Amino acid sequence: MAAPTAYALIATDLDGTLLRGDDTLSDRSLAALARVAAAGATHLVVTGRPAPRVRPLLEDLGGRGLAVCGQGAQLYDAGADRLLWSVTLDRELAETALGKVEAEVGEVYAAVDQDGADGLTLIEPGYLMPHPTLPAVRVGRRDDLWAEPISKVLLRHPFLTDDELAAAARGAVGSLATVTMSGPGTVELQPCGVTKATGLALAAERLGLSPAGTLAFGDMPNDIPMFDWAAHGVAMANAHPELKAVADEVTASNEDDGIAVVLERLFPDRG
Repeated sequence: MAAPTAYALIATDLDGTLLRGDDTLSDRSLAALARVAAAGATHLVVTGRPAPRVRPLLEDLGGRGLAVCGQGAQLYDAGADRLLWSVTLDRELAETALGKVEAEVGEVYAAVDQDGADGLTLIEPGYLMPHPTLPAVRVGRRDDLWAEPISKVLLRHPFLTDDELAAAARGAVGSLATVTMSGPGTVELQPCGVTKATGLALAAERLGLSPAGTLAFGDMPNDIPMFDWAAHGVAMANAHPELKAVADEVTASNEDDGIAVVLERLFPDRG
């Protein structure tokens, strides 16, 4: 189906998509998003990052509205600085799922994102943050990861690739959790059935918007459900092959302002 020339909702991933590799937003991208706002459309961040790790970026974007965080497990109101909705991953179930993964592939290193607008990211010994700019608290032992409610578990393996670890985890975990791959070094376990699409659908309903008027941008397999839900999905040039395979189009990379390239075409400057 041909995509319309304008959209009411622009849903963007952050890492590898809207953000450059150094976690910054280009002036061109900011100007393109300003065109979206001037046209009366809504920009919605839909990210795997938990709400506390998104707050500073929303401030840079001037956002005071909603954001979908934690792979769809959190709906965050930036203006009120609070979660409107969240789903937690049962900690006993998460520990069981993690054990099943290790029974399949050997020792992995784990981290968790705690639930809540001020939740911490906790990392066990041996876990290396894929984004060194993101704050994390190192704990002394794995049991400390389960001290407070969590939204997801992050996994890294000493030598398996992300694709290999994700495939093995899906086979081992089954229906205990949803397994996603959201970036280099980022394989995650989240509540079963929760995806970016479920969070995006909830946000769109609150905004009075629909899939038919939604344009989505992403770069990793965790964006596939969002592309399935939206009318038009745009993968970045740097995107994972699995996402490119289901995208309606491919734009330039995040480093080359691929989102701006598309938005400038769809929302021409009326000035």
